[in-house]
Amino acid sequence: MKIAFLDTVHEVLEEGMTSLGHECVDLIQTPESEIKERIKDFEGVVVRSRFPMNEGFLSKATALKFICRSGAGMENIDVPYCESRGIELINAPEGNRNAVAEHALGMLLSLFNHLHTADAEVRSGKWDREGNRGVELDGKVVGIIGYGNNGSAFAKKLKGFDVEVLAYDKYKSGFGNDGVQEVDLRTLMDRSDVISLHIPQNEETMWMVDQAFINNVVQPFYLINLSRGKIVKTEDLLVGIDSGKVLGACLDVLEFEKSSFENMFDGDMPDVFSKLLESKKVILSPHVGGWTKESYYKLSKVLLEKFTALYH
Repeated sequence: MKIAFLDTVHEVLEEGMTSLGHECVDLIQTPESEIKERIKDFEGVVVRSRFPMNEGFLSKATALKFICRSGAGMENIDVPYCESRGIELINAPEGNRNAVAEHALGMLLSLFNHLHTADAEVRSGKWDREGNRGVELDGKVVGIIGYGNNGSAFAKKLKGFDVEVLAYDKYKSGFGNDGVQEVDLRTLMDRSDVISLHIPQNEETMWMVDQAFINNVVQPFYLINLSRGKIVKTEDLLVGIDSGKVLGACLDVLEFEKSSFENMFDGDMPDVFSKLLESKKVILSPHVGGWTKESYYKLSKVLLEKFTALYH
């Protein structure tokens, strides 16, 4: 088969596909307009999130048999259209689940101990011990929404702490064990001190964490989001922080993300984004939770294994 690589991934994937007798073509630097003209000649596509795999694009890929998505989320791909065409969709949530789990734990501990502000203050000559007095994770109840690859990996990391872990998943059951108690969403919202999101972005989850959600959580809580930005309504989150209902937030993803996200820092920022950046109760990272040196390799390795199983 002839396979188009539209994004940079670890070379193990191309090497493996080539060794299986397939032709891999580097289109990483090729303009989107030219790719649309050439895509009809390809039976496979390897992509991260360079541009949407929507019907307008896919309709031109008349010979397409599969899409390899280096990552977990599929919101950038028109899944129903692919299913109607019989296009195989291959993703790799197993490849970065450990990275996401470690990042979530790291962000939470940093927020609890004010490491993001304490470091900056010491570097600027400010020595404020009382203002940077931390909070311990020990004894907290951590609620995980979504118990797939990432959610279960985060639960595994929490085993080293004396915490109670609750987990809710709308589409899974029977996963409770000695370290995780399976609960419904109401119970999770009643009891959690920390709520961590590990769910895909779709019509059901868009703006899931809004003012109503925040108000329905019984006690003040910390929020972790390493899933997708548009699951959390930033404006409502900031209202929750101002009111004290949200004690702090760890955000690796933002609702403002787009392919040219960096450009937001060059021009006028939305007011809600500026306010988010100013909050010391929020710790941010640039959607790198699953993007470690190790996961870069593992994502492609998992894709190769799945591809080989289908097209050996």
